[in-house]
Amino acid sequence: MRVKCETCGHKALINSRNEIDPKVVDLYCTCTNPDCRHYFVAKLTYSHTISASQLQAREAALDYLRSLAPSERQHLIKQVQIVI
Repeated sequence: MRVKCETCGHKALINSRNEIDPKVVDLYCTCTNPDCRHYFVAKLTYSHTISASQLQAREAALDYLRSLAPSERQHLIKQVQIVI
């Protein structure tokens, strides 16, 4: 990930980070331009999912299967076996 100094536009280095919560992190940065040396905090946030995690999809499918009545679960398993 590249961070730019908002004052001069040069590359900045991330010196440290402070996790505010699992989806928000403060990045403490220093500009690499020796004439600028701006020290600033950039905020990194989670925005949205583009493609769901396969770990989440599997867990959601298992949760759904567990919520079905045993007869419905068996019917669904038979349908899946026919497709595979």
